[in-house]
Amino acid sequence: MTDNTPTMPVAFIGHGSPTVILSDNRYTRAWRQLAENLPRPKAILVISAHWLTRGKTLVTAMQQPRTIHDFGRMDARLFEIEYPAPGSPELAQQIEQQVSHTSIALDESWGLDHGAWCPLSVMYPQADIPIIQLSMDYTQPPAEHYALAQQLAFLRSEGVLVLCSGNIIHNLRLMQLPEEHGFGWAKRFDQAVVDGIAGNQSGSLMDYAGLGEDATLSIPTNEHYLPLLYALALAQPEDVVSYPVAGFAYGAISMRSVLWQNAAYTVNCRS
Repeated sequence: MTDNTPTMPVAFIGHGSPTVILSDNRYTRAWRQLAENLPRPKAILVISAHWLTRGKTLVTAMQQPRTIHDFGRMDARLFEIEYPAPGSPELAQQIEQQVSHTSIALDESWGLDHGAWCPLSVMYPQADIPIIQLSMDYTQPPAEHYALAQQLAFLRSEGVLVLCSGNIIHNLRLMQLPEEHGFGWAKRFDQAVVDGIAGNQSGSLMDYAGLGEDATLSIPTNEHYLPLLYALALAQPEDVVSYPVAGFAYGAISMRSVLWQNAAYTVNCRS
């Protein structure tokens, strides 16, 4: 790391529904303010709930990743959005070479899914920062994802923002109107995760099934929760933890975002 390269933060974004980005709301305002207050990244690595692979881990390595509209019936305006950020084959190759915990292969077919481009189109609307994505091997247990993520720590000292995109609580089957409310079990589990982060309890957060029925309801499948473990694995002892925004959607989705940032570059984030 050069003297003028800050230790980059690690962010977990609760991205929610893609339609969030179609209006000005407290989530988009928080994401925009977060980006404005952070050191400008040289590149961004995204770990998204929406790129799952089986039996392998991939990293995008194309010069110009495509914008993937990976959702079903949604507001037509979403399908018109393109996010033409460049890729970084060089960074992808560096990750492939430096990570030894698991074999990582280069990919030129994926692109940027909505877990990546939805929050990034708000945070960095100019689309002028190179972005790559790392897939999650869905056959691996949480501890393996955590161990893999630990080997990505070098990125923080090289000006790369690691952005992990998912939702701490994500149960589509139990969603109910009104739009902004949280069920009791969702609020309890959301707070349990905050308490676990504050207490450096990465073990219990990995073994979330041991946290009881609230966890079972909150994480019926773990693809939206796993990105949080990548962020946790990249946290450093000197980091300050903050919560740029929190809230619930349709009772059963947590919109909480979490930031880990070196104390020397702390920003004021609303909890």
